[in-house]
Parts: sequence; C-alpha cells; structure tokens
Amino acid sequence: MAAHAAVPTGRHLSTYGLGLPLTLGFAYGFWAAAIVRDGGIIDWGEVVLGIVSGAVLAGAVYVLREWGHVLPREVHAAAWGVLTGCAVGFLFSLAGPSVLTATVLGLVVAAGTIIAAFYWLYTHEDVAAVERAVARRRR
Repeated sequence: MAAHAAVPTGRHLSTYGLGLPLTLGFAYGFWAAAIVRDGGIIDWGEVVLGIVSGAVLAGAVYVLREWGHVLPREVHAAAWGVLTGCAVGFLFSLAGPSVLTATVLGLVVAAGTIIAAFYWLYTHEDVAAVERAVARRRR
C-alpha cells in the first residue's frame, strides 16, 4: 500500500504548545502592569513593563516546554523552580516590599516548585526509554 498523500513532513505548532506560554505571558504582563499602576492612570511605562515582562515569561515557558526534555530531570526541575521563583519574586517586588522579603518568597516558591517538578518528572518518565539508553551505554 502506498502512503497517504497528506502525510505530514515536519512538526506543526499546536495550540497547546504555543497557546499556553502566550496565555501565561499575557496574564503575567497584565498583572505586573496592574500592580505598578496601583489604581492610577495608565502610562507608557506600565504598558512597556507589562509587555516586556509577559514576553520574557512566555519565551522562558516556551523554551522550557519545548527543549526541557533534553535536560536531566534534576536540572529540568531546577529550571522550572528558578523560573517560577523569579517570576513570583519579581511580581511581589513590584508591590513595594523589601528586597529581602521578595527574595525569601521567591526562594520558597522556587523550592516548592523544584520538589513538585522533580516528583512529576520522576514519576512520569519513560522507563523503557531510560532502560534502552542505559543498555546502549553499557555496550
């Protein structure tokens, strides 16, 4: 039998693959701008802050979701922890607390995320693929 004429030849962008980072980035940027605005009149500084912070978060989430599987599970979990810790610490620092308070909150969130991400990555890893990789290394 011949192959179907519409066989895909490359990767396609899925809604989930691109939609989730864009949604998170939009929400994060809007939230950052709203914190800085503090009920006042919107100015261009807040708009730029929202766009830049949202774009940075969306880019980081996209990169971690697309190429994070290449990293060992410990480093992958640490990358998610660093991303969430920095994101939460930055948002909290916009509200005006001390730098130490924002840093401690970011570290606590990062530690919790590292633990949760490591657990998820460890329990969802493909055991058969890992066994094949270990067998190839032994040859």
